[in-house]
Amino acid sequence: MNVDQLVRRTLQEQAAEHVRAPGDLADRVLRTRRHRRTARGLAGGAVAVAAVVATAVTVTASDPGGVRATPASETRTADVEAHPDQSPPRELIAAGNAAVSGFYTGRTVKEDNGDELFRRRYHLLDQKTGRYAPADEKWAWVEVAPGLRTAAVLEGELPASRIGLLDLVTGRVTRWITVERPVAGVTWSPDGRRLVATAYSKNPDRLIDRPDDHPANGPRQHSSRTGFYVVDAATGDVGPFRALPRSEPDTLGAPFGVSRTDLEWGHDGTVLYAEKSDGTRDWYTPGGEKTRTPAGERHAGASRAGLSPDGAYATADGDVNGSPVVDARTGRKVATVPGMQPLAWADGKRLITLGCAPERCGGRDEFRTQLLLVTVGSGKAVPLSGFHKGAEGQAGRWVPMVTGR
Repeated sequence: MNVDQLVRRTLQEQAAEHVRAPGDLADRVLRTRRHRRTARGLAGGAVAVAAVVATAVTVTASDPGGVRATPASETRTADVEAHPDQSPPRELIAAGNAAVSGFYTGRTVKEDNGDELFRRRYHLLDQKTGRYAPADEKWAWVEVAPGLRTAAVLEGELPASRIGLLDLVTGRVTRWITVERPVAGVTWSPDGRRLVATAYSKNPDRLIDRPDDHPANGPRQHSSRTGFYVVDAATGDVGPFRALPRSEPDTLGAPFGVSRTDLEWGHDGTVLYAEKSDGTRDWYTPGGEKTRTPAGERHAGASRAGLSPDGAYATADGDVNGSPVVDARTGRKVATVPGMQPLAWADGKRLITLGCAPERCGGRDEFRTQLLLVTVGSGKAVPLSGFHKGAEGQAGRWVPMVTGR
């Protein structure tokens, strides 16, 4: 279950008309891995490793007048760039080898045919100003590459028949990559050289209203994943289509299906996985064959952060009392760090997470969250952003996209 599904669900103001989901559904969903992409846009467990590898599609840009543009991510190199007074953030937020490359807000639009469509509105780091600026509204999906110079974008209603490579310095698409089967999610490999694009026959962000499909519940998600492509970002070469089964039914007991189950890269970039609604993962080779869980990721929980850069630690989503950190080799718990949703490792000991500093909340409010920098072995939490406003899915909520810088 990804963060897009969570946001989409909670955004439905009319949910009272449907069959009610279990009261602790949100808490259970929070303990599973987020997209995304949510940032589908968040970079996954290898974010800090990717930070030291230049993406193959990085470019050196110039302004129209011929003046060389220096990306803000290169000029703002302080170990910690924090703005605890800003929510959503207006200026670059970063810590160690990771940075907030952008964020999105989401809303669900009811359509005349009874369907409901979840839409994202992206804000991306402007490399000229070091501030977050609204992206073009035509981008339905944005995934920023390690290095913060390039983003993979999909336009229009998903799925899309081509992938754009957007230069974040110039704001222009430098390459369009056409795919035979339309895709709705794109994720960068840890080294920024490849993309995995997940194909769907229908928009996975659309809740489809069918008269014979639990009519009392209203529209719901329907699985339509068909497979994936691996794409070489530097050349634009698209590998063979690899067929996959549709995602499995939702096991959380909610009156929704599971529609978005994008493929993502493992820690070392050699294998792929798809998150399941129970927090486990199906693992695949880039050739599409089912494979076993990599030894180093056996104890990594349902968390965007996953393994630390050196592979020593693994973390999982937690609750208002904090998130567990375990020895990646043995699974033995070594610490509990503040925050409920570890998003990325800033380095081998520090994590960027969503939560509330213990001295400010004391585990009392799961919705009062902000970006925090926490350290394994320490109960201290350094605020990086201001607090979200309201509960998940409400106005004022934004979903951060954390990427290797």
